[in-house]
Amino acid sequence: MMTTLRSLLFSLAFYLNTVFFGLLILLMSRLLPYEAMARVGRAWSVVSLWLLAVICGLRHRIQGLEHLREGPCVVLCKHQSSWETVSLRQILPLAQTWVLKRELLRIPVFGWALACYEPIAIDRSAGRKAIRQLLEQGQAQLGKRRWVIIFPEGTRVAAGRRGHYNIGGALLAEKAGVPVIPIAHNAGVFWRRRGVRKYPGTIDVVIGAPISTEGRKASEINAAVEEWIESTVAALPGPTPFPARPTGQTRA
Repeated sequence: MMTTLRSLLFSLAFYLNTVFFGLLILLMSRLLPYEAMARVGRAWSVVSLWLLAVICGLRHRIQGLEHLREGPCVVLCKHQSSWETVSLRQILPLAQTWVLKRELLRIPVFGWALACYEPIAIDRSAGRKAIRQLLEQGQAQLGKRRWVIIFPEGTRVAAGRRGHYNIGGALLAEKAGVPVIPIAHNAGVFWRRRGVRKYPGTIDVVIGAPISTEGRKASEINAAVEEWIESTVAALPGPTPFPARPTGQTRA
């Protein structure tokens, strides 16, 4: 009961925080350069994670920060919940471009503010056209020395499950000749793919060493990323912090 109440309180605080920063970003987008806007976006992330820690008792720890090298790269991250969409804005360097589904830009305030950061907004039903868009816009953003962030599974996958790793991110890295930085975590154990409750505990985030793309095909790069992420996730602390469901039921 207490977990639910705290989670609802956090949801309200998170919503108000997002509206505040969203309006601030919209007002300042024509006045501030990209780096200053990126700092405002990071401030939203910092405040959001602080609220999560204070209200819900959910914190995180990071391994592998030394692997965040200078220069553009493609980041391929495990996608289990909304937590990583909030936290990576703080964890990674300021110069970021996100690959996301186009529908997100239609969300009032949040989506409008998101558009100010020049995301690569993909129509997931567009097939090869979406891949061409990713390659063209992704290489342009890498040329601006920005990090391109992609969730290769495309959608959130519940903790303990494995999604299909789309090849687009690896193909972009191959064509651009930049390394891939893989990121694994267990956020879905505490902040589930669906549902309101955020369980107290510590999310483990592991940033892998850069995976070189030199002389490698996209399929090989993608396989190496998938193997590293999934094996790393499997080795993370796994005790379930919430009550187990009766046998025969699966988590959403």
